[in-house]
Amino acid sequence: MCGIAGLYRFGGAAAEELAATIRSMTDAIAYRGPDGDGHWIDAEVGIALGHRRLAIVDLTATGRQPMASADGRVVITYNGELYNAAEIAAELATSSRGTSDTEILVEAIARFGIDGALKRANGLFAFAAFDRNARILHLARDRLGIKPLYWTRQSGTFAFASELKALRTLKQLDFSLDLESVATYLRHACVPAPRSIYRDVMKLMPGERLEVSEATIKAHCYWDLQAIARAGQTNCDRRSESETIDELDALLTDAVSRQMVSDVPLGAFLSGGIDSSTVVAMMCKAGKGRVKTFSIGFRKQAFNEADNARAVARHLDTDHTEHVFSGVDALAIIPKLASIYDEPFADYSQLPTYLVSQLARKKVTVALSGDGGDENFGGYVRHQNVPRLARLAQFVPRSARAVAANVLQCFSPAAWDSVVRSVPNRWRPRHFGEKVHKAAALLATDNSPIAMYRSLVSQWQEPERLLKNTTEPPGWSERLPNQVGLDAAAQVRLLDMMGYLPDDILTKVDRASMAVSLEVRVPLLDHRVVEFGWRLPSRTLIHGGKGKQPLRAVLARYIPPALTERPKMGFGVPIGEWLKGPLRGWAEDLLSPRMLAADNLFDPAVVRARLSEHISGRQNWQGALWTVLQFQAWRRENR
Repeated sequence: MCGIAGLYRFGGAAAEELAATIRSMTDAIAYRGPDGDGHWIDAEVGIALGHRRLAIVDLTATGRQPMASADGRVVITYNGELYNAAEIAAELATSSRGTSDTEILVEAIARFGIDGALKRANGLFAFAAFDRNARILHLARDRLGIKPLYWTRQSGTFAFASELKALRTLKQLDFSLDLESVATYLRHACVPAPRSIYRDVMKLMPGERLEVSEATIKAHCYWDLQAIARAGQTNCDRRSESETIDELDALLTDAVSRQMVSDVPLGAFLSGGIDSSTVVAMMCKAGKGRVKTFSIGFRKQAFNEADNARAVARHLDTDHTEHVFSGVDALAIIPKLASIYDEPFADYSQLPTYLVSQLARKKVTVALSGDGGDENFGGYVRHQNVPRLARLAQFVPRSARAVAANVLQCFSPAAWDSVVRSVPNRWRPRHFGEKVHKAAALLATDNSPIAMYRSLVSQWQEPERLLKNTTEPPGWSERLPNQVGLDAAAQVRLLDMMGYLPDDILTKVDRASMAVSLEVRVPLLDHRVVEFGWRLPSRTLIHGGKGKQPLRAVLARYIPPALTERPKMGFGVPIGEWLKGPLRGWAEDLLSPRMLAADNLFDPAVVRARLSEHISGRQNWQGALWTVLQFQAWRRENR
């Protein structure tokens, strides 16, 4: 995995200026590729491509980038891994200079064209390829959005980079705050693509490529997740359960085995849940040596999965390493978050994600993760609750639902937690009080699954009340203009996969892992596995009060269900308690009237009221407060 950057000054530029500029861009993201850098310049055309290398496959000089095709026509800078490089190489049937997948990709573009190469590619990637004959720059991002790519066109210059900090080295460009993006950030705790936090900087969408010339910029969708989901749900798989499980087992075995190709040490994140346990079981099945696994624990038992991970590791006989995460660790990491994420980002599982990445990097350079299993196989609680509540809401007037919601919200989350305190720990619902309050919010909304989803994923239900003089643009829930052919569970899954997965989950993992120069691969997001998942009806994925049933069935072939079957926990942290304790001084500083007045963006009265209610224990506003805190920290870092 690497960091890439480039610029295209239409009409040409001085070689010295291009060389200095592209080097400053790649230097800004050196941690994404500490094993070397490379630059390619064509001053007459005005283009410069830059690369920072994290050497994973082909550690020799033949793997260096930017890399030109054998005929010299296409030059590429590439961040990613191809898992079917051998098959594409066989189709090319040409002699190779080295063993890197970069060479395979650039030759595939030269031979098959950009669309032909993308159609064949199985992997995670973001790249820029310049066609010297046509003078066209092609940018592309992988199908699910695992790797990031930002771009901007201003004042006769087109520029792109893996992260915003590389673009910010271009001092002549405008980096004005996009207030509409701030509004969607407050709702979603991240900035949904294609927007960025800056008005004139965009993100390439998952499954999208960009064609850039002096005259035009054209966007093309080369892999349409909506179309795949609708087609799959229209023609669902009707085979027996055993046949379905056999195919999924074979698919996962192949996907994991392909993603274990590496010339450097490799391991896996292990939480002890369904997804990561499945990935690790498949790694052990591949028989490529004892698997190294890494997990994070918490002193607070409600957030601690270390015991479960340890039990799975023991059963699979992995080389297991764990670390107990504390408020002290949080205090050490929090000052780094604004720089690491480079854009306001407020999923507080960013803290343990960074720490487990740091832990793994001490022993490996590549780690496999179980991300994507919930979105692909219906694993989130909302995939069950939204359809249930939407059906209920059809028969209960909204006024009656609003009364019920008010009753449920009369008691604090802590009070609701005390109701289930006597339930045995293994079966006790995690964060029960928070879930009751979320359910209450759903009851008060419109009865459509989309409206309920919007409520569930919102940290601030009405960002425009907090943010002055700003209108909120469309977000994740507006990405399904037509729900025909999709039941309620499928609608929620698709929204998660189109928005929450790339904008939140995969962004979190990319920034946290690359900050410590660790490559993370996600075999459950092999596009063949995703396409398979969309051919399964919701009743196959979700029944018996549990989601991910096909994945559970596969895992049961390798691990006793007793080791992994428990209430879903998630990669959470006790951030709410920390804000009352070790993080309180930090929070009070960033949310002081003086700091809030610095940009005159937020209504100080609203923010301070929520901080007071949270610290007193009257309400749990941890999510809402964390979004403002992370914005304030980012703004201080990048003012």
